[in-house]
Amino acid sequence: MGFSTSVENGTTVLRIEGDLDVVALAELRPAVEGIAEGQPTRVVVDLSALRHIDSSGVGAIVSLYKTVHACGGSLAITGAHGQPLAILRLLRLDRLLSGPDNLAPWPR
Repeated sequence: MGFSTSVENGTTVLRIEGDLDVVALAELRPAVEGIAEGQPTRVVVDLSALRHIDSSGVGAIVSLYKTVHACGGSLAITGAHGQPLAILRLLRLDRLLSGPDNLAPWPR
């Protein structure tokens, strides 16, 4: 698993690639906490290079959403495909993936 964070036009972008599972979560957790500490108003989680996600990975994204939402911000997911998209659909989070660019805000 690899990840990167950047700020683009005032939006914090978290790009995750490879497998997001319980093993990779220890590596990702500091980045998620760093994003949360910055109290961003808009976060985009780019999953276009993510091959696999498990329940702990979904939990990390939901945790980030809760933190951003508590600060009055919004979170969106983009690029989900394959197994990650199937998991998001199974968990009924697919409504967050509308639009031509597979990007939608999490409800406030």
